[in-house]
Amino acid sequence: MLQRLLQLVIVLFLVTIFTALLIDLVPGDPTLALAPVASAQQRQDLRHQLHLDEPVWQRYGEWVNGLAHGDLGCYYGTSGYTTSGSCPDPVSDRVKDALPISLLLMIYTQIVSLAIAVPLGVASAYRAGSLFDKGSNTAAFGLLAIPNFVLALVLAFYLGTKAGLVKPTGWVDFGQDPTEHFKQAMLPVIALAAGQVAIYTRLLRSDMIATLQEDFVTMARAKGLTSSRILWRHALRPSSLTLITVAGLTVGALIGGAVVIEVIFNIHGMGFLIADAIGRRQYVALQSYVAIIAIGYVLVNFFVDIMYAVLDPRIRHARAIG
Repeated sequence: MLQRLLQLVIVLFLVTIFTALLIDLVPGDPTLALAPVASAQQRQDLRHQLHLDEPVWQRYGEWVNGLAHGDLGCYYGTSGYTTSGSCPDPVSDRVKDALPISLLLMIYTQIVSLAIAVPLGVASAYRAGSLFDKGSNTAAFGLLAIPNFVLALVLAFYLGTKAGLVKPTGWVDFGQDPTEHFKQAMLPVIALAAGQVAIYTRLLRSDMIATLQEDFVTMARAKGLTSSRILWRHALRPSSLTLITVAGLTVGALIGGAVVIEVIFNIHGMGFLIADAIGRRQYVALQSYVAIIAIGYVLVNFFVDIMYAVLDPRIRHARAIG
């Protein structure tokens, strides 16, 4: 765990410094986009407020110091421009509203993906080579071939606009109306989960087929255990290591997909904020958004490493011996 924590710190440093350097290499003057009608002196004042007149290493150090104290910087828009040095629109306020929405989307997507993929993967492995197995594999290939933003547009048009089952855009908080909350979350979750279901199903199927050939499964059958008990109690746990690994790694893919999905469905989560910051050249805000996402990503994968030892005692004992 200590080794993983050290790696976590290194990864966060590399991600944030790379983001800072990449932003610094973007051509053009961001103050022209932030305050297009401002005078030359006002733009110079804005450059000073954004610390754009400082070296990148100094600006990065000041940003890290602010991040450690909960100061994520200021979002400077045309209407929010000020020469007084005050921040009319703190980035932390935007993150406070957007982060729970994106977290819920990620959680709902993973729950739906695993709830569908695990039974499908187990059933396909148990009936390997059958018509059901071939049909599920074909469906998985089809889902992988459809980009999530294309599926999102199709769902928004047919289920939202044409059928009128749900509103094609917008978000309702759970505390405001639980029923409408889940209805509004349904389309973006389906769009994000479709590809994950295909990946998880094929991975679990492959690992389950290999596990079902192990000696301990043969012994369980010889003892007269039912097929369902063998599949769900004895074969699923050792077959789920790859699935858990990929589930942790696909958090990054879900974040990337959420940028487009949240824009399509007009959901003001972290993905929407990232797209908005890129379009408006909000460099300070964008760097904070990337840092928050990187922290979440490495923490999820740190949790996945811990889950290995929980699910497979062989890993825990090997580490203890080592």
